[in-house]
Amino acid sequence: MVLEPVRPIELSEIRAARERIAKTIVRTPLIRLELGPDVPEIWLKLENLQPINAYKLRGAANAVALLSGEERERGVWTISAGNAGQGVAYAARQADVPCAVVVVETAPKSKLDRMKALGAKLIPVPYDIAWKALEERSYPGAEGTFIHPFDDDNFMAGHGTMGLEILEDLPQTSAIIASIGGGGLVTGVGSAVKALKPETKIFGVEPETAAPAALSFEKGSPQVFANWQASFVDGAGGQSMFPRMWERMKPLVDDYLVVTLEQTKKAMRLMAEKTRVISEGAGALPLAAALNGKAGKGPIVAIVSGGNIDLNKFCELVKA
Repeated sequence: MVLEPVRPIELSEIRAARERIAKTIVRTPLIRLELGPDVPEIWLKLENLQPINAYKLRGAANAVALLSGEERERGVWTISAGNAGQGVAYAARQADVPCAVVVVETAPKSKLDRMKALGAKLIPVPYDIAWKALEERSYPGAEGTFIHPFDDDNFMAGHGTMGLEILEDLPQTSAIIASIGGGGLVTGVGSAVKALKPETKIFGVEPETAAPAALSFEKGSPQVFANWQASFVDGAGGQSMFPRMWERMKPLVDDYLVVTLEQTKKAMRLMAEKTRVISEGAGALPLAAALNGKAGKGPIVAIVSGGNIDLNKFCELVKA
């Protein structure tokens, strides 16, 4: 398969995506997290309030909307730990397009159930097989038009719409923190924000158990994370940094932060206590990173990328 060369996501593409997906997505609120004068000024971008309870709908809606008639007839498929699969399935159902998802078999039951309810055909595989399929862009038995869940210009342009909203609602934003799985979210948001307000810092964050982007930043080249471990942070932290995504992220991301699983649990609990927001692990990474002070005094926007977590698991993780 010959791929299109890596190129910047243009502001014009992001603005066009905004118009295209306006009737599908929610313009999510940006709320202040009131923690007192000794803590950085933190705002939460509540992407957990999207119809699929995750930001991935932005990119998926844009990518599906731009399919040709022939591509729609063939149906679509993607690879996901849950949220991208829900996004593509939701957008495909709206467009009356068949959808299949090669899904990580350990994905939370809530995510699996939601994808099934949206009409997706699920093909469960182990995590390492799914990651390999992402690199190869193919999987036996998965047919139709492949929509890559992060290395796709249209997907990232959709995510960039979030950056437009953030700067409109909080023009004085000094830093934005986004979780990194494959890098599509931070690339999309960073593309919009750096075009409009280049002095705003863009930070990526990963869990300590899966931090190939931070390792790549340290080494200066895309790296494999040799000590990768599965955790409750199933929506972020890959096994490796794809060279194409590294090329996309280099001009946009100012620094990469790593947080512990314990810090992530505390951030999940803090959000629930202070704002009554239920966040999945990946959605809490940016808040955990903002609280440690490495992103400055603020205003910092922490993107709560999703809230798709089994409630019993959530309660188990946040209990004192």
